Amino acid sequence: MSRPARVGRGLASLIPDSALEVDAVPTDRDTLKKIPLDELQRNPEQPREVFDKDKLAELTDSIRVHGILSPLVVRKGEGRYILIAGERRMRAAAAAGLTEVPVIVREADEAKIQLELALVENLQRTDLNPLEAARGFRRLVHDYGYTQDQVARAVGKNRATIANAIRLLNLPGFALAALQDGRITAGHARALLRIANKEDDLRRILHQIITSELSVRQVEKLVEEQLRAPAIPATEHHHRENVMEYAERLFQEALQVAVSITPRKKGGGRIQIEYSDDEELQRLITLVQGEPT
Repeated sequence: MSRPARVGRGLASLIPDSALEVDAVPTDRDTLKKIPLDELQRNPEQPREVFDKDKLAELTDSIRVHGILSPLVVRKGEGRYILIAGERRMRAAAAAGLTEVPVIVREADEAKIQLELALVENLQRTDLNPLEAARGFRRLVHDYGYTQDQVARAVGKNRATIANAIRLLNLPGFALAALQDGRITAGHARALLRIANKEDDLRRILHQIITSELSVRQVEKLVEEQLRAPAIPATEHHHRENVMEYAERLFQEALQVAVSITPRKKGGGRIQIEYSDDEELQRLITLVQGEPT
């Protein structure tokens, strides 16, 4: 007996060339109701971590005057509702002082597909930062069974763009942190991928990029020169750096945020965890504390 196709792979094969959208019009199977805002949980498929403050403020002002004109789309979770579409409205409603919001409650099977559609729809936006996009593309591949070609078709980009974006996630945590906060561009990051396993060299060139405002072409030249340089025998210091890189990757995979570790010469060091907003911080706190028993 053949294995049943995954939901993501089946949907991916049906993706049209036009944009996908999450339908915010209730059907006969849906429930339209109001729920307390504190019972609403962020969409785990939302790749966006940074929201435009000015646009969010405008939406907040509009909601104060007119209320929420289009209901949010949610599904039932364990004791809470999981947001499928409408995170900007959810954030603006909280900022406007609302205690409850109108929602459309989707059935479980349909909600799963809608979560996938929400991820695709968000990835079609042009204002995601490179890391947000890369993580979203990788999630479509790993969690929903898309090929890179299917991801490219779904979000209106070519396959090389998708492949290059996902490769950025191979950089160590300190380099991802620099990309996340805008100290380097995606072009810089792609150039650094060639020395992703040479942490000392990568740290040195990364420092030069930031302090000297190097262009991508200059970085490519530095990386090429470094790759042509004679290899230096491994030392205890290099072993320690490899351990740091391994630890950064473990933290990053566990927390799903950029993490960098900076050792001190005399021992010890600093672990830096990047988060985008208070909600992301609360998620990290909950993750560290563990689920309540």
